[in-house]
Amino acid sequence: MLSSYRQIFAAPGSLAFSSTGFVARLPISMTGIGIVTMLAELRGSWGLAGAVSAVLALAAAVAGPQVSRLVDRYGQRRVALPATAVTLAAATGLLLSARLGAPDWTLFVWAAAMGGMPSTGAMVRARWAHLYRDEGPKLHTAYSLEAVVDEICFIVGPILSIGLATTVFPEAGVLLAAVFLAVGIALFTAQRGTEPPLHPEAHHGGGSAIRNSGLQVLVLTFVATGAIFGSVEVVTVAFAKAQGHVTSSSLVLAVYALGSCLAGVVFGTLKLKGSMARRFILGVAVMAVSMVPLVIVGQTVSGTPGMLAIGGALFVAGTSISPTLITAMALVEKLVPAAQLTEGMTWTTTGLALGVALGSSAAGWVVDAAGAPAGYWVPVAAAAFGALTALAGLGRLHAGLPAEGSGEGAPQTVDLGR
Repeated sequence: MLSSYRQIFAAPGSLAFSSTGFVARLPISMTGIGIVTMLAELRGSWGLAGAVSAVLALAAAVAGPQVSRLVDRYGQRRVALPATAVTLAAATGLLLSARLGAPDWTLFVWAAAMGGMPSTGAMVRARWAHLYRDEGPKLHTAYSLEAVVDEICFIVGPILSIGLATTVFPEAGVLLAAVFLAVGIALFTAQRGTEPPLHPEAHHGGGSAIRNSGLQVLVLTFVATGAIFGSVEVVTVAFAKAQGHVTSSSLVLAVYALGSCLAGVVFGTLKLKGSMARRFILGVAVMAVSMVPLVIVGQTVSGTPGMLAIGGALFVAGTSISPTLITAMALVEKLVPAAQLTEGMTWTTTGLALGVALGSSAAGWVVDAAGAPAGYWVPVAAAAFGALTALAGLGRLHAGLPAEGSGEGAPQTVDLGR
């Protein structure tokens, strides 16, 4: 199993850009929850904290793909460094405003300005695609590795952010996220030898990557997937609180991510054949079916056995996540031109972020109105919507993919001597 992963790191510089990319993307999982914890501690208002975090998420959804579009056009280093500088300046303003008791509206301004944080995960995957565009098995393993790294980020990041904010000082979580961003991007962009070359200007004349109909299907499906993630997190915390085990909710959610991690590691070693689009549909369908046991367990089992049963159900459900997301990223690489790859991948993560915001809000409303067990109907509904969307868009996905066995792929890159 490990030999597949050793092979992808045989390329010079691959370990350096992947490891520094891990550090640089930790802030994605730390910043939002860090802001919530910080403002709840300093201002005593969960409503204000959630609203500021929501503004950050919306700003990232708007600005993220545009920053990535500039990355595709002008290069990772030339865009990521100034975008990071702006993000760090805004984070500094947010921290000072929170600490010094500035008016609430200043918090929203700084949070919005932080939305231009570069998408490190997309840039890392773009480097893997540049290295192994013509070696499908290696690229599949590389994407699997990055999916596992994403899961690790979302396990470790919130724990660090919340732990520091509640035990050291309220701003500590956001401050550490800023440090990780500064150090990670500096080290990542210093790896010039593996940075994808620029593309001919002609490849940038077709407008945004989101105009691609196949990518639209993936993004809409990712909105549903994000709604699953956001609602499962909120409902599980509420369910644990109702059972008197609120402290165990983080462990149960970690089990969810663990299932995804393990599945991603195994999936990366498989030699896959057949239609990539149908594989994606299958993954989304399995994800939808795996949500149903949560409703059954939530309404029939309580107390400690209930928490154990929810944990088991989430572990099983988690095993469908990484394979589905890995396949989706591989589809993006085939659907959009190489000159728009970073932007295309960022659109999928934008869909996830929007879905998380929608799912967590919807779950909160249902839990307040009907109780925690009923809240698990939200991820079931989101998963069903995602499966139907993917199935309805199957034709668009097939139409955008090169004919199997044709040897065709995304347009080749051209080094302009940068």
